[in-house]
Amino acid sequence: MKARIVVVALGGVTLLAGAAGLRADNHPAAPESVGFSADGLKTLEHTMRALVDEGQLANVTTLVARHGKVVYLDAYGVLDLETKKPVRSDTIFRLASMTKPIVGVAMMMLWEQGKWTLDDPVAKHIPEFAGLKVSTPSGEVPQATPMTMRQLMSHSAGFDVNAGYAKLGLPERDKPLQAFIDKLAKLPLAAQPGTDWRYGPSVDIQGYVVEKLSGQPLDVFLRTKIFDPLGMKDTGFSVETSKLDRVSSVFTYSADKHLIKAPADAQRSPGIKPAFLSGSGGLFSTTDDYYRFAQMVLNGGEANGKRFLKASTVQLMRTNVLAEGVAVDTFGPPQPGLGFANGAARMPLSLPPGLTGDFFDQVSNAAEPSAAPPVARQVAMPIAFQPSQSQSLGMTASAAAMRSTSACGSSPVS
Repeated sequence: MKARIVVVALGGVTLLAGAAGLRADNHPAAPESVGFSADGLKTLEHTMRALVDEGQLANVTTLVARHGKVVYLDAYGVLDLETKKPVRSDTIFRLASMTKPIVGVAMMMLWEQGKWTLDDPVAKHIPEFAGLKVSTPSGEVPQATPMTMRQLMSHSAGFDVNAGYAKLGLPERDKPLQAFIDKLAKLPLAAQPGTDWRYGPSVDIQGYVVEKLSGQPLDVFLRTKIFDPLGMKDTGFSVETSKLDRVSSVFTYSADKHLIKAPADAQRSPGIKPAFLSGSGGLFSTTDDYYRFAQMVLNGGEANGKRFLKASTVQLMRTNVLAEGVAVDTFGPPQPGLGFANGAARMPLSLPPGLTGDFFDQVSNAAEPSAAPPVARQVAMPIAFQPSQSQSLGMTASAAAMRSTSACGSSPVS
């Protein structure tokens, strides 16, 4: 039997979670009681704190649990480089692209209701996209086959990378999702649907689909169907005034590679609800809240005595849906063996013997192609930090945590 590790790089918090309870504030249990090594957890602590000590991150929060028992919780670093206010376990972070798995769950809830199917043409749900042309070196041509929801859910519908739209001033953050859809409807696709994987606006478009199919604004659907039932009291597209002092600053690097606070215009005000509800990266959350969400998915779609998704639906979210030959890249060259499912990528990882893994970085969730092992053997690691506008640091922290996990001594106990 193999244990499964889920690594989630959010954007200031590291979390290892087990497969039962959802509280991140439990009194720590003995590490050995759930198969961890106390010495191994010290190695993990050293690895993650080193990212702060070496100036790569301003803060990192680490929670480790298994089978619902928290065995370690550490908050290290500062919320702000000037005030030196220390980070805490309830610090609020910008989730960035870890918003995507949440919207993926929302989409699959509607899928279970029969609101859409993987083979539906996207134009069935977004008529504005009917007849979109495809840009080629010799001019615009028709789609060889209409883009499908399967492709929209896996970043292979033909839309360009985000940078391709940013240079056009899209999305317009002061306008609602409908305005973005209207603009996209006037632009050609960057590739034929189903032929290329591009990390672009697909999940913002999914957020629009959630609104259309549910009849609710995206924030209302997420709050009523996911956040409130899970007890995610600090998660949303904005932060209550009374909680603003818990929000981490955003950081970047100076010309000489030192960590500095990002300019004010590089980050939106957390206290103001945005007009553009970005399913790609608009949420704020905490370690505890994201632990609740990640644990629900790890539990096979169930938490707090409530079923959010069927176990078979969660498995579908871990099943590659890309066409043969379509390669995924994570901000670099294509990586052999990496596929993409409905909001989650999957690939064989270099893990310790006996382990397989799901990997959520700023983009994806990767997993070995084998079937999911028993829930009791699963370990979850959401990693969050608020470092910069750079994606590469997220990958660095994720890799560091993965290396440290082998030292934690997670054993295949039931």
